[in-house]
Amino acid sequence: MKLIVGLGNPGKEYENTRHNVGFLILDSYIDNQNWKKKFDGLYQILTIDNEKVLFLKPQTFMNLSGNSVLKAVKFYDIQAEDILVIQDDMDLPFKKYKLKTNSSSGGHKGIQSIIQSLNSEGFGRLKIGISHDKNGDTINCVLGKFTKEEQQYLNLQMDTYKEIINFFITHDFLKTVSKYNSRG
Repeated sequence: MKLIVGLGNPGKEYENTRHNVGFLILDSYIDNQNWKKKFDGLYQILTIDNEKVLFLKPQTFMNLSGNSVLKAVKFYDIQAEDILVIQDDMDLPFKKYKLKTNSSSGGHKGIQSIIQSLNSEGFGRLKIGISHDKNGDTINCVLGKFTKEEQQYLNLQMDTYKEIINFFITHDFLKTVSKYNSRG
């Protein structure tokens, strides 16, 4: 079983914010919005190319995302290498993405929570660039809404993110990195 986690914060006030790009991508991937509640999150289970896949949107707020992920991992006995976490990344320019594994959180509180909960850095990450004005306020950046132009660009990119997710479902993470990092 594979686990695809989209990071974000629950609540209307956080919809369409940069920090919620993981939620946005999962919502785009799964047209059916009838998410079920479990694991301190919202989830869907689909079978894709004969692989059972758990999609999870933690509802614990970003800084405690690991609690939700750990509950799902324990329930289904999912290995770290079978997890892909979709996150925002302020250090990547907007319009860029990067696949990464076996690295620190880079200051991302949601990733740090997952690392601590799983006691592992061995899960895959799809990092979506949201840019950051180094002189600006970090909180205002991540909790700020996408501009109309940024939202249009993200909508155009959804097919690429779906393609990456689909490839990961049927391949290991290193093959996914090899195929897609050169395109980011």
